[in-house]
Amino acid sequence: MDQVYVKAEDGKQTVGKYVDEVAKANGAKITVKGFVRMETGEGIEKKQDDFAAEVAAQMGM
Repeated sequence: MDQVYVKAEDGKQTVGKYVDEVAKANGAKITVKGFVRMETGEGIEKKQDDFAAEVAAQMGM
């Protein structure tokens, strides 16, 4: 909850403060039940192409 919220306009707002702000603006109680940790670049996988196999497939080999 103390981590900086990645979409914070000032780059300093924490996740906890953002949740409190949204809850207050909507007149609701918001509870964070879990987190998913992502590292920079995680989930971005470059497709590995086998050029020789691709050419062979196009030639019907």
